[in-house]
Amino acid sequence: KKMSKEKTKVDVDYADSAVPKNGRKGFLTMFMIMLGFTFFSASMWAGQQLAAGLDFKGFIGALILGGVILGAYTGLLGYVGAKTGLSMDLLAKKAFGQKGSYLSSAMISFTQIGWFGVGVAMFAIPVSSEIFGDSTLAKWILVIVAGVCMTASAYFGIKSLTVISYIAVPLVAILGTIAMVMAVNQGNGTIVDQFAVSSGTLSVVGGAGLVLGSFVSGGTATPNFTRFAKDAKSGTIATVVAFFIGNSLMFFFGAIAYIFVGGNDIFEVMIRLNLFYMAILVLGLNIWTTNDNAL
Repeated sequence: KKMSKEKTKVDVDYADSAVPKNGRKGFLTMFMIMLGFTFFSASMWAGQQLAAGLDFKGFIGALILGGVILGAYTGLLGYVGAKTGLSMDLLAKKAFGQKGSYLSSAMISFTQIGWFGVGVAMFAIPVSSEIFGDSTLAKWILVIVAGVCMTASAYFGIKSLTVISYIAVPLVAILGTIAMVMAVNQGNGTIVDQFAVSSGTLSVVGGAGLVLGSFVSGGTATPNFTRFAKDAKSGTIATVVAFFIGNSLMFFFGAIAYIFVGGNDIFEVMIRLNLFYMAILVLGLNIWTTNDNAL
């Protein structure tokens, strides 16, 4: 008898089925993946708006209120994903049927792919401007190179996402925080004093709306990641803690950027502090983790 030499191709990301027990990940890995997902440069834009319209007390209040609502929303989704092992698309099919799931899947797909493009541009444009000036060609080359690299790593699924998250999350958190502290120390007075220059035109509830709205679309895709958690408890805790810490850090980065340089990105702060290479590293890794999650 002839032995078949054909090898069955294994879907390591279990796109059409529940993730089995042997494909599940521990708490630390899930925490790193979810934290990397929340390291989203566009959240710094919301941080800029919060700093422009709120004093420090209001800023913290908005972070807590918005974070609690967003954490509850993503936590519930994370629980369902970890409990069932199913992706958001498969859960939508169970809830709305085959055809009914098309709308929700399309909405999330379009927003996530759209943000992938925005993320690539948010890396390529400022980096190109710093190195090559106003060269349009250089910007397009960086867009293509960054897009190809991020897409290539996303092709390998949860394994590459895990590796990138373990590298990027500590570096972005530590280097970004160091730059933020340096910027505050160079300012006039304490961080509370520096927030006092805000216009005061934003309410805490309005600020909480910015916090919630900045990542509610991405948060809806939470089951796509928590389905790899070893159990529902660890998946839920990793999601809630990561969303609160990660989002809050991004909002602080954006707020300090607004106060220190009038911008909305920690990249601008680092450039002002003469931390050029560190700025490129933090910006690139920050966007890479989110873009890989988006795909």
